[in-house]
Amino acid sequence: MNHIPLAMLAQLLLSPFGLWLGAALASGYFLGREMAQAEYRVIEDFYGNRANMPWYGSLERRAWTKKGMLDWILPAAAVILVAYFMEGIL
Repeated sequence: MNHIPLAMLAQLLLSPFGLWLGAALASGYFLGREMAQAEYRVIEDFYGNRANMPWYGSLERRAWTKKGMLDWILPAAAVILVAYFMEGIL
């Protein structure tokens, strides 16, 4: 699971613009990535092709795996904690 170090690296690289901006962009990247994977998963398993899937297909619970949830929640939590605790230091 290299998502956490990558999210923190992105946050570090964006730190001149603000830790919270880095946290938001890193979290958004991993959330979007996992939503795309969930979308492909639900299309393959339940809808057959993209045209048959409703707009909310990637938000369906059955599209998500435990690993997929953790792959965006843990990096998001890590960069939010870094931004929160480092806010007064930098």
